[in-house]
Amino acid sequence: MSKTDMSSQAENFTDLGLDYRLAKLLDHQGITCPTEIQAQSVPAALLGHDLIASSKTGSGKTLAYLLPAMHRMMKQKALSKRDPRALILAPTRELAKQVYAQLRSLTSGTQFKAALILGGENFNDQAKALQKDPHLVVATPGRLANHLDERSLFLEGLELLILDEADRMLDLGFADQLKQINETANHRLRQTLMFSATLDHAEVNDMAQQLLKAPKRIAIGEAHTEHGDIEQVFCLADHLDHKQALLQRLLEKESYQQVIIFTATRADTDRLSEVLTEQGLKTAALSGEMSQSERNRIMDSFSRGQQQVLITTDVASRGLDLLQVSLVVNFDMPKQAEEYVHRIGRTGRAGAKGRAVSLVGPKDWPAFKRVEQFLRKSISFDVLEGLEPTFKGIKDKPAGNKRPAPGKQAKGGSAKAKKAPQDRRNRRQPNRQIVSDDGMAPLKKKK
Repeated sequence: MSKTDMSSQAENFTDLGLDYRLAKLLDHQGITCPTEIQAQSVPAALLGHDLIASSKTGSGKTLAYLLPAMHRMMKQKALSKRDPRALILAPTRELAKQVYAQLRSLTSGTQFKAALILGGENFNDQAKALQKDPHLVVATPGRLANHLDERSLFLEGLELLILDEADRMLDLGFADQLKQINETANHRLRQTLMFSATLDHAEVNDMAQQLLKAPKRIAIGEAHTEHGDIEQVFCLADHLDHKQALLQRLLEKESYQQVIIFTATRADTDRLSEVLTEQGLKTAALSGEMSQSERNRIMDSFSRGQQQVLITTDVASRGLDLLQVSLVVNFDMPKQAEEYVHRIGRTGRAGAKGRAVSLVGPKDWPAFKRVEQFLRKSISFDVLEGLEPTFKGIKDKPAGNKRPAPGKQAKGGSAKAKKAPQDRRNRRQPNRQIVSDDGMAPLKKKK
């Protein structure tokens, strides 16, 4: 989608057609100039178009959908006196809380009420909050679907459905819940805004066809585009002890305010936390297996600057706006290449400079190659003096390996051995459970 004349010339929020009260509120918060995703999304949303949009992390997309929602509250009469007017869905509790905090800053001083509905928290307390008829609801999809099932929430009068990080919701297995929510609020007057890290996602596009009506498509940069405010460094590591030595050297030599270290497992977060704490660093460990109250306490403490280092799994890779984080370390490479972009996006926010260092060992090599392919560039490695690696990477296997001539078996093979792979493929596989990231029980597909 090309820029409209309005969005290309917008120097402030009133140029986008926003209610002057919103523009004044943003000005008081020191937000005066729209970002590119805001400049393109807000005018299209104000005109009533459905949107499917993508932009890189830290681009200001939360305001790109919250501002049209608040404008609608202020300018248009409600379709229902009791049902929520706007529903904002986020894939994880952390992101939902971040969105809710920004929404509260916009509703402060107005008559509009907002509610936060998360998995892993008291259901009855949430039902009571919904009985107060909030105008806007921020929720994770699993728990919201539970409230629909229990009839503690109705969406027949919903005017605006917003999906933040739709790709992540689908990756976490929430497709059925999204379809249920869509069907419950499916009327011709509903507007839908879908935001995703990438538009090159088959499931996102399939879901968009089901949820959106003639949507405008907006893509601000590509997911693989270089983030100009983040310096990216890659170092090879021989083994776990070598990685740990590299990490310790980085924390000794780097100049940073706060650091986030990403690991593959909870066991690694706990172990590294103990090691760094013994070295005198104020450290916190975070993982998805923790209770919501524990996660809240740790994130609140870290955001207040009470710890220098946060060690976490991918539970903190999205949605957290921590302006003091100037260094991100990938102690383990992420399994999904897209997650690399979200991880390093925890630094270099709001125009600040950041640095991201990734440690690549033999076990990380396949994940590293996926990241290299995703970024569409050849990556070179830095070396820390005194910690030079012997590991130099794994060469790709040459294509066209020799096959046995017709009628001949491979060395050491047998007819019985040849059938084994086919036998394994034909075995019945157990049903795979998809566990939600908002503290709910495994999601079950509807029959």
